[in-house]
Amino acid sequence: MSTVAHHPAQGQKYLVTGARGMLGSDLLEALFGRDVTAVGHAELDITDRDAVFAAVRGYDVVINSAAYTAVDAAETDEATALAVNGTAVGLLAEACASVGARLVHVSTDYVFRGDATTPYAEDAPREPLNAYGRTKAEGERLALAAHPDGVFIVRTAWIYGAHGNNFPKTMLKLAASRDTVSVVDDQVGQPTWTSDLAQRIVDLLDADAPAGIYHGTNSGTASWFDLAKATFGVAGLDPDRVGATDSTAFVRPAPRPNYSVLGHDAWQKAGLPPMRPWQEALAEAAATGVFDPDDDVASSR
Repeated sequence: MSTVAHHPAQGQKYLVTGARGMLGSDLLEALFGRDVTAVGHAELDITDRDAVFAAVRGYDVVINSAAYTAVDAAETDEATALAVNGTAVGLLAEACASVGARLVHVSTDYVFRGDATTPYAEDAPREPLNAYGRTKAEGERLALAAHPDGVFIVRTAWIYGAHGNNFPKTMLKLAASRDTVSVVDDQVGQPTWTSDLAQRIVDLLDADAPAGIYHGTNSGTASWFDLAKATFGVAGLDPDRVGATDSTAFVRPAPRPNYSVLGHDAWQKAGLPPMRPWQEALAEAAATGVFDPDDDVASSR
């Protein structure tokens, strides 16, 4: 395989949507020193066609980390979720195509049904299990159709970061008030640090990689139970305080995939290795204070 040069493109201008969210905040850090414009919903309504086309003018790269992420609420408000996660993504892709800009769109494991037994390949058929997944799948479809040579779909899953509420933070808050916690062990996925994901997105752009679908998750697999125990461990707490249960104990409006492990073959085409094991990322995140409870802002995926 030929070696791909990894270097920041000189003079590139970047627009980051959803920039106030958990991933968006880390994207701004990963892009530090470059020509970046950060917008949240207050600055850009991505469902407004005219506003979107005006916003992307003059940019070489648009990274869309804005999303409707209320998975359970989407079951009864799918139209709103579809406007943000579906239709708006198509608009962004159309706008980028009109000016020759690349679009990176952050998607999700929820486009899959979650009943597989081996990692989902990048080209596996979309078969969402819930309304949120349907809206994200539609966003992927519209974007790839509108700008096939310039769209990068980066699917992620089980994300946590410094700038938002997330599972490890919740576990440590519970640990402060309870002797033990019960966590489901029948849902399996890939815990992913948003700092790693943000850097990988930047690396992907710098590698001048082919457009298409990539799976942006840390390597390895874990159940929520495994992640909880590991979180206790890196925080210096006794992992045996975490007990296992199954998902019947936590019934929610939207069904969740039981298996959210994503394959990473597409990175080879880009000349990049798979992302590092989730255990390494979790340990570094803890060491850098990611799970400190003082910096909660709304997450966006």
